Amino acid sequence: MPRRLPPLTALPAFDAAARHLSFTKAAAELHVTHGAVSRAIRNIEDRLGIRLFERGTRSVRLTPAGAAYAAEIGAALDRIGAATIVATAPHSAGVLNVSTSDGFAGRWLVPRLHRFHRANRDIDVRLSTSGLHADFIRDGIDIAIRYGAGGYEGVVSEFLAEEEVSPVCSPELLQGEHPLRQPSDLRHHRLIHDNFRIDWATWLQRAGLDDINPDSGVRFDSATYAVEAAVHGEGVLLGRSALVSADLAAGRLVRPFDLALRSTSKYYIVYPDGALRQRKVKAFRDWLFSEMTVGQKDTGSIR
Repeated sequence: MPRRLPPLTALPAFDAAARHLSFTKAAAELHVTHGAVSRAIRNIEDRLGIRLFERGTRSVRLTPAGAAYAAEIGAALDRIGAATIVATAPHSAGVLNVSTSDGFAGRWLVPRLHRFHRANRDIDVRLSTSGLHADFIRDGIDIAIRYGAGGYEGVVSEFLAEEEVSPVCSPELLQGEHPLRQPSDLRHHRLIHDNFRIDWATWLQRAGLDDINPDSGVRFDSATYAVEAAVHGEGVLLGRSALVSADLAAGRLVRPFDLALRSTSKYYIVYPDGALRQRKVKAFRDWLFSEMTVGQKDTGSIR
């Protein structure tokens, strides 16, 4: 019995419009005109004999039938995308495209990547560190390391690690005229800030210190530069355990105090459904878990 299908070429327009609740944004995503999106959706509605959108003067919203249809169509397109990745994998078996943040790439991943290459000489890793959540299909990404609350839709998400935040500094700051021995000694040192959500105000409050200005010191948008500043003795950084673990293990940084705060965000390995059928993706995913376990043993700070 032949399948009853809608106009297949119109489905991406419907999916994009349903996700954005905007024909204009859907058109921008697909690089077509607003009229092309409108015609595609009207074509589907005419074929199905139902209304998928309620159209207002400056907005659109899904009808109940449209919302139910959009959920199924979106899931189907995700499965088609995952199948396409698997089907085309033999043509790019030697290249693994990885998406992650600049800080995680620079401070955790890159210092360890030589070990992955040594064990997998036939796989070339290419890193994307735009800071945005990559679209696996559109951007050609095979696997991602994301930092957040989890619950990523349309993909497989595996918990990788939790993280703690605590002051770190160069060993040089444990000596000198004002050695760091207790939290109150911070009043003699410059605070280093990055753009992380747990800031010095939170840590100082937990430490019971109200006579230190939490906004003083030097600030960086990049976690990578903030860590480098701490390594070179420019001050004390409220360091994220994953991003300072290599420097702690090498002795370039030390923790002068015991007080650490647990971050509510966590690291996740994220990839399209079916991607582990590709050896390159499974090899990298397994290696990430192995390296994170080693890091926990070395520093005792990432769980």
